[in-house]
Amino acid sequence: MNAVFEEGNAVDLLETGDAYFPALETAIDGAAREIHIETYILEDDATGRRITGALIRARARGVLVRVMIDGFGSKDLPKEFGEHLVDAGIELLVYRRRISPWTLRKQRLRRQHRKIAIIDARIAFVGGINIIDDRNTPKQKPPRFDYAVRIQGPLLAPICHAVRRMWTRVAWTNLRRQRHNLALLPPVTAAYGTTRAAFVQRDNLAHRRDIEEAYLSAINGASREIIIANAYFFPGRRFRHALLAAAGRGVRVVLLLQGRVEYVLMHFASHALYGSFLDAGIEIFEYHKSFLHAKVAVVDGRWATVGSSNIDPFSLLLAREANVVVDDPDFAAALRGSLDRAIRVGAERKAKKRWDREPLLHRLVIWVCYGITRVVIGAIGYAGWH
Repeated sequence: MNAVFEEGNAVDLLETGDAYFPALETAIDGAAREIHIETYILEDDATGRRITGALIRARARGVLVRVMIDGFGSKDLPKEFGEHLVDAGIELLVYRRRISPWTLRKQRLRRQHRKIAIIDARIAFVGGINIIDDRNTPKQKPPRFDYAVRIQGPLLAPICHAVRRMWTRVAWTNLRRQRHNLALLPPVTAAYGTTRAAFVQRDNLAHRRDIEEAYLSAINGASREIIIANAYFFPGRRFRHALLAAAGRGVRVVLLLQGRVEYVLMHFASHALYGSFLDAGIEIFEYHKSFLHAKVAVVDGRWATVGSSNIDPFSLLLAREANVVVDDPDFAAALRGSLDRAIRVGAERKAKKRWDREPLLHRLVIWVCYGITRVVIGAIGYAGWH
């Protein structure tokens, strides 16, 4: 399904939690009727307590507050923390509460990875930032490098529909009766700006390939430049071929990828793709200043996307994801400028000559991790797709 663009939106770029969390807290404190939040991770730390504190204040003044977390992403959340929210009158749902770390069954690996907040059906936030202290790793002074967008305008309609539908489905699956029967507000869809944007989601029913197709459409149509920043980059055949074809027709292709080792297997498996990309003239930069958690792209200085979807088989084939696609040169310029600064001050370029001289042991580790990852993909039934 092609992305459906809505005209007349205001879309503001928020870089890292330093911009996102104050904006989210301010919106929550201004809520009058209802708040809906979806997050993969909710953590019992200073940031988690800050945002849930605002939610509790909202509930105390009569606002309907619904929070959905993922059972695996938030598996370390203390039971008492959730009970505290429920005792305060907040409706809390857990998406797929139990999961074995050893299972390879597709239905058990499917996660709720979206990060969305909707306030009074008039302001929405969509992006890749979880509700967690983004300086919580040792020796990390800069925050995780990630983005979200704040949206007002007609795009609220599809976002509200998707979030409310997800809540109803999970509540029914969990046999949870909704305690608050307040009529939900109609989305405020009056024009609020001049930006053309679309809400693109990935689910396991009608939108199985929508995010990947949005990327591929932009890449295949690119004539000048493609910049992709992605935390976990392990694209399938169609995506790889599209990037190589773009480079082959003279498009500048830049990849800003994870430089720090977070998940060993995926980190080294993704390096197996470097050789063919570098041979094609694709520029690869690894971000080392902090952990890269971004899932964004800019194409030809006009098309841009910000969201939760990585470019790997788990995001593109299994998880529930949500991105916003923006067709606007001013927004694209702002995101491109931010990525350019990140490359200049926090990243290191992978030179082809140096890559060709990588030690044998390092190459062995890369190909072993690549092989294991391919076996896992095949075991869950997606070898032909990826």
